[in-house]
Amino acid sequence: MNQIEQRTKRTEWFRNDRFGMFIHWGLYSIPARGEWVRSMEKLSIEQYQPYFDGFNPDAYDPRQWAKTAKAAGMKYAVLTAKHHDGFCLFDSKLTDYKAPNTKAGRDLIREYVDAFRAEGLKVGIYYSLIDWHHPDYPAYGDRIHPMRDNEAWKDKKHTFSRYLDYMHGQVRELCTNYGKIDLLWFDFSYDKMTGEAWRGTELMTMIRQLQPDVLVDNRLEASGEGYGSILSAEPGLTSGDFASPEQIIPNAGIRNVKGDSVPWEACITLNNNWGFNAADPYWKSSAQIIRKLVECVSKNGNLLLNVGPDARGRIPAESVRILAEVGAWMDQNKASIHGCGASTLPKPDWGRFTQKGNTIYAHILEAPVGPLCLPDLAGKVQTVRLVSTGNEVKLADTWNTKAHAEHAFLTFGPTAHETYPLPDEVDTVVSFELKK
Repeated sequence: MNQIEQRTKRTEWFRNDRFGMFIHWGLYSIPARGEWVRSMEKLSIEQYQPYFDGFNPDAYDPRQWAKTAKAAGMKYAVLTAKHHDGFCLFDSKLTDYKAPNTKAGRDLIREYVDAFRAEGLKVGIYYSLIDWHHPDYPAYGDRIHPMRDNEAWKDKKHTFSRYLDYMHGQVRELCTNYGKIDLLWFDFSYDKMTGEAWRGTELMTMIRQLQPDVLVDNRLEASGEGYGSILSAEPGLTSGDFASPEQIIPNAGIRNVKGDSVPWEACITLNNNWGFNAADPYWKSSAQIIRKLVECVSKNGNLLLNVGPDARGRIPAESVRILAEVGAWMDQNKASIHGCGASTLPKPDWGRFTQKGNTIYAHILEAPVGPLCLPDLAGKVQTVRLVSTGNEVKLADTWNTKAHAEHAFLTFGPTAHETYPLPDEVDTVVSFELKK
């Protein structure tokens, strides 16, 4: 099989599951100003050290995290094993800068992996390619390193190959010590730090040997600013299995140069930060999340929705509330999400279509005046059912539709020419098949 055929086989579960939980958690949860606090505030290792000394997540319960994700209708999760600050939640033998050496005193990735597997969820691990703690990672003059402008670091020597040995070694640990890993989420490439700068082919060869079925994102070659060679006609070993647009949903999904759909996943925050930020109250509503999930699926994509647990290890209450509301909708309408993708029908004015096999799901986001129009489907629609309850929705054939004979019409009330509220004002989902 060529690379695209292998990718199609590996991503089958990913394209079926559609909805996952991203979890950004680490030392940065203590200052509670976001996961980039070291870079943004140009904090030295010494200034950042109190957060390592004080890291004591006494309320960390990944079993509850997993139950929250599952109840929201999510099928997989991705947790930051190491973010850009270099701190490791796992028991790496290659560094002392890790959770077992804090007051936590243990491997927190091990507990996460076990808890999410126990709930039947697939397990993903995020690993930052960059490292602001490691002495051999370029610092002075780098675009994002906390010490980029610190004159005291100007003449410090580093051996980048030694850092790459370290980084490859940690990826080997993650691929070896935790059983089958479903997804590896690398972050991120930038400027000249891309592809073979990471010894990317060597890294991917090792990963495929240790975890032949694991999905890998496209960020060995790209960041959220682009997609790399995954859009080429013949993607290579370092292209990745899926594209990872960040904080945006592509207008028409993602396609390669031949126009074929490429697996993709939009990573989106629940407020405006990935890591816990106590001063960020700008939460997205559950209605917005539901509609954005539907939008992703209608464009053959996934939604990876982030939570940022606090310093004690608790997912914020507002996140839990929003996810519970999303879960209530998913409990009624998950058939229109899981296993679905883009429809063969064009997007309607009032919402979106998703599709699974011959079954089309109409996501009605805007209440009609009178009957709801199914464009150009007159005489083509089999029985229509409300997905949440399974009850039949009537096809309308009344005086005010006669002038629009090419369209099919639905009604949610007893009289087709009158206006009735939708059963679900967030997203009313009906299913139907087209007559053969």
